[in-house]
Amino acid sequence: MKALTHTDYQFPDQVSVYHGKVRDVYDIAGRTLVMVATDRISAFDVILPEGIPYKGQVLNQIAAKFLDATTDICPNWKQAAPDPMVTIGVRCQSFPVEMIVRGYLCGSAWRAYKSGVREICGVPIPDGMRENQRFEHPIVTPTTKAEIGTHDEDISKAEIIARGLMSPEDYEVVERYALALFERGTRIAAERGLILVDTKYEFGSHDGTIYLIDEIHTPDSSRYFYAEGYEERYAKGEPQRQLSKEFVREWLMEHGFQGKPGQRVPEMTPAIVSGISDRYIELYEHITGEPFVRHEGGDLIARIERNVKDYLQQKA
Repeated sequence: MKALTHTDYQFPDQVSVYHGKVRDVYDIAGRTLVMVATDRISAFDVILPEGIPYKGQVLNQIAAKFLDATTDICPNWKQAAPDPMVTIGVRCQSFPVEMIVRGYLCGSAWRAYKSGVREICGVPIPDGMRENQRFEHPIVTPTTKAEIGTHDEDISKAEIIARGLMSPEDYEVVERYALALFERGTRIAAERGLILVDTKYEFGSHDGTIYLIDEIHTPDSSRYFYAEGYEERYAKGEPQRQLSKEFVREWLMEHGFQGKPGQRVPEMTPAIVSGISDRYIELYEHITGEPFVRHEGGDLIARIERNVKDYLQQKA
């Protein structure tokens, strides 16, 4: 299966297109967004040179399921998913902040903690914690939303408000939504034998209403541990079995790449690419409890164009 790494459509009433790290977002008449989840993969804010077959489908379908499963918590942008790799929805004015919710001390937070940091985004972290230890309560550690080629930066609630990135009132709503979504995601993950470790949410506004936008609880935006064996591994100080993009970051770091100037991405062999694809499919099946159906064969680009145009015509 060939990976889809770039799109360049011209849909009816299209006014612009934005090519993000992973998604290509088409603005239709300033009112509707067509979001194509490509098979691109990024790490350390760098788009890697090889696409991952089925990754876009995995991300899009997991996000669609969780968006549908959380509409009682907050409004979200999704209106339809007319193709396995496409979601169409309300065009919102996004807040330039990503809301990171952490239930456990690991990943970049652990690396900072290990170096001596005891406060992340204005949130104090107590002494004596260990890698992969559960926080007493989930914490919110926002970051700025980086452009391609630049890094997200930690930012506190106070800085967000002081810089006018959000009003105090909007921040309170967004933080409340983020924690409630994390609680729901934690419960769903537990039902599937997984632990939702940390995740990011993005929000925007439309006609005075705050919406959840973009993806939710996917392996690109979230980190999961297997619940079975967590306590034993934690007690022994062993790495946790996890389903997330962290394994890609770890592979890159093992080969001397962390996105720093002068570093080169290691060769992504067919075996590496296939292995990453398998891990994405594995997470899909664990988190949804459903077998993954590979939508393959034919021309991916033509199929997406046909399905999107059919939907837009029906809505016109």
